[in-house]
Amino acid sequence: MKQDLALVMALASESKGLFEQENIAVHYSGIGKVNAAFKAFEIIQKTQCKTLLNLGTAGSSVFNAHELVEVTTFVQRDMDVSPLGFEVGVTPMDPHFPSAIQLEPYFQDLPKGICGTGDNFEVNLPKVPCNLVDMEGYALAKVCKKLGVRLISVKYITDGANETAHLDWEDNLLLGAQKLLGLYQSI
Repeated sequence: MKQDLALVMALASESKGLFEQENIAVHYSGIGKVNAAFKAFEIIQKTQCKTLLNLGTAGSSVFNAHELVEVTTFVQRDMDVSPLGFEVGVTPMDPHFPSAIQLEPYFQDLPKGICGTGDNFEVNLPKVPCNLVDMEGYALAKVCKKLGVRLISVKYITDGANETAHLDWEDNLLLGAQKLLGLYQSI
């Protein structure tokens, strides 16, 4: 599987250089949905991969810190066109992917989650039902679906998506990178 797979993470701080030390090629998208969408498109075009593996960090008020969670559904927690009568999380006039994007599970032993993606560092309960939050996943999923590439996404829970999230995220990056590297090596 690894020969048809490309690995994407948002930031080098999420890998802490551990993947590079093991000679694993990592593509970094940068923060946010626009950067993630552009990088996913670029990776797929350049590598012709059949699977894009997204490893990264997320906050959650449901899952425990230090837990690995496989995302099986992505939603947009910041898409809000409710003044025009649309539900929060729904992209108006998008006939293919108006709200949730489903992914086929890959890891049998990991808990499964619904990830709310948005262009903000979430410290409150999102308006869209989800049990973990990130800033890139929905965009990666949408590009992959449109191009017919499988996306597998696993998030390391760094924080409780609350008022101390920014501190907890920073403090837990190394342990997260270690756990994500171990998971990658098990594929």
